[in-house]
Amino acid sequence: MSATRRPVWFPRLTLRGGVFLGVGGLFLVQYLFTGRRDILFVACLLLLVPVTAAAYVAIRPVAVTVSRAFRPAVVEAGREAVVALTVRNLSARPLYGLRWRDTGGPGLPTPGALVLPGLDRFEGGRDNGADAVRLEYTLVPRHRGIYSSGPLRLERYDPFGLASSGWAVGEPHDLVVTPTATPLPGVGLTGGGGDGEARERLRHLNHNSDELFAREYRPGDPLRRVNWPATARHGEIMVRQEEHRSNPVARIVLDTALRGRPAPPPGQGPDRRFRHDQAFEVAVELVASVGVHLLDAGFRLDLVELGPSQFAPRTAPGRGGLRGDAAVDFRAIGGVRALLEGLAGVVPPEPVPTGAATPGPAPHGGHPPQIPLPTFAMLVDIDKQDAAELGALAAARPAVAFVLDTMQPATVDSLRDAGWRCVPVRSTRDIPAAWLDAAGPQGAGAAPGAIAVPGVAGVQGQDRP
Repeated sequence: MSATRRPVWFPRLTLRGGVFLGVGGLFLVQYLFTGRRDILFVACLLLLVPVTAAAYVAIRPVAVTVSRAFRPAVVEAGREAVVALTVRNLSARPLYGLRWRDTGGPGLPTPGALVLPGLDRFEGGRDNGADAVRLEYTLVPRHRGIYSSGPLRLERYDPFGLASSGWAVGEPHDLVVTPTATPLPGVGLTGGGGDGEARERLRHLNHNSDELFAREYRPGDPLRRVNWPATARHGEIMVRQEEHRSNPVARIVLDTALRGRPAPPPGQGPDRRFRHDQAFEVAVELVASVGVHLLDAGFRLDLVELGPSQFAPRTAPGRGGLRGDAAVDFRAIGGVRALLEGLAGVVPPEPVPTGAATPGPAPHGGHPPQIPLPTFAMLVDIDKQDAAELGALAAARPAVAFVLDTMQPATVDSLRDAGWRCVPVRSTRDIPAAWLDAAGPQGAGAAPGAIAVPGVAGVQGQDRP
């Protein structure tokens, strides 16, 4: 990334320069009362030196380019990321005596001011000569999000340390910090399609493979597709036929609306908001953990947001939800990264104070899903309308709702009455146990941590609802 020099900051005096200026002012006042010329000489000297130092650091602006890269490009929360900077001098004069300090958005730790190695005059060609220097530092972002890293700040001090001036060079880059995907026990969902041991072995070895079977020869079939062993068994020419089948599908519902959250009174409610924000972070990590687990097991995911879609924003804002914005699907190839990167930018809605005008819900733009897919809902605080729409999905098996401790008990009871299996979750430490609890007695005959889903094999070839 090439960067141009930004406007110079107004030069400022250091503590030493301020002392010079203050003492000079006192000597000047004393001269006004005493009239002694030697005091005037000292006063002028003390006042002129810091002014000259400020002019020195201001009239020599830097001309550099800065490139920025991250290793890795996308980092998981709590893991280390290396920020690599390349600074190149574009001036015809050498550049020395500078300090550098990187800047970043809130929540992104950056190192303090360090000495920038001297740079020779611009040489042209590649940026690996004496006119360029490579800088690196390590940071550990603690929370998921999309953080702005940069610009780089360069500072110059005069030789006596009386004044300094700085420049912001380069453009900021976004560092994507994904939520932590907690490893879950088991091998994911298991289907009960009754396809036989051979087919189950094929699924275990390669979830995405196409199956082969032999059929009778038809005029126009190429001879290279003749299946000779099958031809010998049947006594007629048989050809190989590929049976294409799509991955099994599961649905994840994420509460991004928090419509059941009580409105805080004016001037109050920070504790309640903080509690819901914490619960929302747990729900996001739940989606990451369950989503990665299912994608690794060969499933295709449909992600539904109860609020307006943040994964695929629309030009016209909508209500979102099961009857609003369309679901976003993720597939086994590349789906894990796409899911985690999308979750990095998901944010909860701002609470609306009591008495404030709230916009009415936009008309529904879609239709409720009709195909009963295995469904997992991560709920923070839904309202009655969301609960009613979720009740229509209770026919799916499994229909598991991971409910945070911010949910209203009456809403949880209504979900249970509709046929949902409600699993309480309080913190991210509860995620593995909650996944095992979601299996319940129906997973007794399956692998540890797996959830038996009768009929999943029957919807493997279905399109996304």
